[in-house]
Amino acid sequence: MTTPTHHASVVALRHMGAWRGVLIRGRSGSGKSDLALRLLDQGARLIADDRVHLWASNGCLYARAPATISGMIEVRGLGIVATSPLDMCRIRLVVDLIDTAPERMPEAEFTSLADIPLPRIEINPRPMSASTVVARAIEAL
Repeated sequence: MTTPTHHASVVALRHMGAWRGVLIRGRSGSGKSDLALRLLDQGARLIADDRVHLWASNGCLYARAPATISGMIEVRGLGIVATSPLDMCRIRLVVDLIDTAPERMPEAEFTSLADIPLPRIEINPRPMSASTVVARAIEAL
């Protein structure tokens, strides 16, 4: 399977018996890997860190790590470390990282990737609560 590589990280959170993928986007150094690492500490599984293959199938968007980085995550200050990844998952939420405080009560937002509409939230990854916000957003889907 040959698919374009996107600059993002993906983790999967288990909710109601199914893995739900979260695509984390942001500029270089914005905290994608750090947020992914905190989600892993809360029980998520890594799909891909920093680069990800995305493809659409039957109206859903899926993600997989490039083979060369599967199971690897960057831990700033430590380096690249191995973790037990999931091979692939369906993307259910897009998280865009911002440097400012997000709106307190935002309207529901969506984005489209590969012509697939997906719920989207903006968060600042720096507060300790950022990973909990992502987990709660997945639960709300």
